[in-house]
Amino acid sequence: MLALDHLTVIAPTLAEGVAHVRDCLDLDVPFGQRHAYMGTHNHLLQLGGGVYLEVAAADPAGIHPRRARWFGLDRHERVRADWEAGRRLRGWVARTDHMDRVLDGREPIFGRKVALPPEAPVFDFAIPDDGSLPLDGAAPSLIDRRGRPRSMDTIADLGARLVSFTLEHPEPATIAALHHDLATEGGPAVVAGPRMRYEAMIQTPGGLRCLT
Repeated sequence: MLALDHLTVIAPTLAEGVAHVRDCLDLDVPFGQRHAYMGTHNHLLQLGGGVYLEVAAADPAGIHPRRARWFGLDRHERVRADWEAGRRLRGWVARTDHMDRVLDGREPIFGRKVALPPEAPVFDFAIPDDGSLPLDGAAPSLIDRRGRPRSMDTIADLGARLVSFTLEHPEPATIAALHHDLATEGGPAVVAGPRMRYEAMIQTPGGLRCLT
């Protein structure tokens, strides 16, 4: 019912996000796009198999949307605190072709379906009313592109390929059970850890690197 769509580095600023990925992967992730309707912008990098990396931040030159931004990006102090604590690869987005079915009974986890862009919707995204990450990021954000696959043509391919994706969590059985219930394909391996933390092993032209 769900499949890994992309990984998300959530940064206080785009410059910090790009610098972090450079430090981890020795790659400069090119600019992607502005989401004017959400007041955010990003840099994007292909990771193979239709999966990509997004470095996202609030856009200081953008408008404030009429609702909470996605990825918890309105909570500037929390984003900064997570960043300073090393929680930079902060979550992931799962795609589905059945958003209503996935959300049935699970809106307390994932939020409500929001049609975007509001003026001429082309996809649906599930966002909690306060904009927070689902289960503080332990569950994925959800996207439904209404039957249209994400084009990779506009996303840079610098030879990076995702090898493994892991989530450390204090309650791994609970999170793994949710992923199993949702028939999640390509999601993180969930292991026990003292706090929630993501790690992605990525093969690059310079060798195997770790993104956290």
